[in-house]
Amino acid sequence: MAFRGIVQFSLFTLSLAQPFGTSKLEWGPCNKTEVPSDVPVQCSTLLVPLDYTQPSPNETLILDLVKVPAPVKSSKGSILFNFGGPGGTGRDVIGNAQISEELLALTGREYDLISFDPRGTTGSRIPMQCYDNEFDAWTFLLDQRLSNSSEVELARLWTRGGMLADACLKTQNKTGSVITTAFVSRDMMSIVDALGEDGMLRYWGFSYGTTLGATVAAMFPDRIERMVLDGVQNVHEYYHAAADFEEFTDADKEFSALFSACAENREKCDLGAGNTKTAAELEQSVWDLIDAVKVQPLAVGSHIVDYSAVKGLITQFLYDSAAWPALAKILNLVLTGRKDELAPLLDALFPPDAASYLASVTQANSLAGIRCSDLSLRNPKFEDFAADMQRMYDTSRTLGEYLVLWYSACAQWKIEPKERYTGDFNVKTKNPVLFIGNTFDGLTPLVSAKNVSSTFEHSALLVVDGYGHASLAAPSACTIRTTSAYWADGTLPAEGKICESDAPLFSGVTWDDVIREVYGNSTVSKREVSRVPKIGGPLAPLFAPR
Repeated sequence: MAFRGIVQFSLFTLSLAQPFGTSKLEWGPCNKTEVPSDVPVQCSTLLVPLDYTQPSPNETLILDLVKVPAPVKSSKGSILFNFGGPGGTGRDVIGNAQISEELLALTGREYDLISFDPRGTTGSRIPMQCYDNEFDAWTFLLDQRLSNSSEVELARLWTRGGMLADACLKTQNKTGSVITTAFVSRDMMSIVDALGEDGMLRYWGFSYGTTLGATVAAMFPDRIERMVLDGVQNVHEYYHAAADFEEFTDADKEFSALFSACAENREKCDLGAGNTKTAAELEQSVWDLIDAVKVQPLAVGSHIVDYSAVKGLITQFLYDSAAWPALAKILNLVLTGRKDELAPLLDALFPPDAASYLASVTQANSLAGIRCSDLSLRNPKFEDFAADMQRMYDTSRTLGEYLVLWYSACAQWKIEPKERYTGDFNVKTKNPVLFIGNTFDGLTPLVSAKNVSSTFEHSALLVVDGYGHASLAAPSACTIRTTSAYWADGTLPAEGKICESDAPLFSGVTWDDVIREVYGNSTVSKREVSRVPKIGGPLAPLFAPR
């Protein structure tokens, strides 16, 4: 379907969904083309106001919902999930067998699991699509480079960010202003009302989903029954700072852990096999490689492996430590010049599928549309922007430049939202919120979980001693028991509680192993890392080897 046609078709067919204000959602079979789930799921739709600021809204929006029923005769209710981004899909993730099994285990297997594609995201009826033809979309995609890839790239990204802001204003003049976290929060409460349960929100948010959760909790504190915020963004910076300065605080620490694990597990890590290099020497060899391909990129099959490609690969693999053996293998193949072995791996990671690459453009647009409209700050001066980005670089050598394009777009953003949350986060919810943070999370550091939880009265913080992004990256029986107790009756972990991961680096231990330990069974086979969606909505193809 043509780009512009997506929005036109969506708005034209709004009348097919249930009207907003309905007392009960009706669930039925899913369209397998739209929801290619490998577990039993049910689908429903809900009409909500397109613009909540209108006293009597006459334009509406369809929300598409997916439910994974609880494996018990009588469910205790429904839990809504958001897996991050902003811009990431909800329906595809929750329909994945591995993810749904993990979430069922972590919630006690007594609740229905529900997710939806929030307004503005790739799978929604009003995606934040800033290009109305494929040529412009491809130009945007192929022009992406990290800001330190050359001396002029930061200035180019500043210009590109301004162009993105202009493009979004041009193509999203009808719906761009209604794509905000505040409106998604209201959509979530509309879903709660339509569920016809007890009128209370039960929610688990990952990554950006923690910002969404914090926002809905601040807007509707008396309607929070249970809420888990996992892999926590600093919501204060999200709304009010020129960049997420705290976000990559632990990225270098996590990246260094890869090499320490390689030095300790040489027989399982290709980077450490056959040599006696220390962890520091292994890491330096990779940084030397990154510097080398900045000057002289490598041709590998149909791919060009350059500075942005190598750092982009590293970024994607930091989400989940279960994939670190694969990252070590790829880096070792590049270091040793074994291009014939490397080419098929890159082909598998980045298949020549135009649809998936164009979808990544929409996801990138979604990130800009939601993040930039939420942000209260505008500062269209390159000098100030450059100083802010230097602060990001100083925070993390590994990831500090990853979101530069989006920060540049936000500084020059033109769309004014119909509603932006402007309150504070000194919140007293009806029932306490549970925060979760990993000790080695390069994308949402533990300090952010501590900072945000400190402003939520009576909340608790569970620390997971593990590697990767959010608790799903660190299989732990302790985490299952702790979160299940919270969902069962609101029991909070004791202050200072730390759950150890049961999956040491390069051990091969999976969530399936841990779930069997706790429950005695698991309904899925051994984890296939390449099939499991990444929590947090990474933008892999944007920095793919060309």
